[in-house]
Amino acid sequence: MVPNKTQPTKLSVQAFISSLEDNQKLECEILVKLLGEITKLQPILWGKIIGFGSYHYKYPSGREGDYLRIGFAPRKSGIAIYIINGFADYQIELSKLGNHKTGVGCLNIKKLDLIDLDILKTICEDSWNKMNSKYE
Repeated sequence: MVPNKTQPTKLSVQAFISSLEDNQKLECEILVKLLGEITKLQPILWGKIIGFGSYHYKYPSGREGDYLRIGFAPRKSGIAIYIINGFADYQIELSKLGNHKTGVGCLNIKKLDLIDLDILKTICEDSWNKMNSKYE
């Protein structure tokens, strides 16, 4: 069985953020604060993803592992926010969020000032609560 490539590290989240380009540092600090308030946890660096909490998954194929419950990653094109439970329950919120794109469990935002942070917080809080209900 192939293990999940994305694993938690002991590297400093603050050092990782400090190594970023100036335009990404402030946005990462804002998201660390927002997700920290929601989760009441300290962030952990999972490769190049800043994550909060974790859960154990097991697929019908037998593949299993651990992954972050919620998190984000700075990318060249913006920020990817990982909403693990997907977006089916957030269509109304997404329609009001602002400029974004979604994947299966990834919300891609070019810049935080192009979206409504209160709506992002609502989505993140609800996702966090659903993940906690499902995996605790």
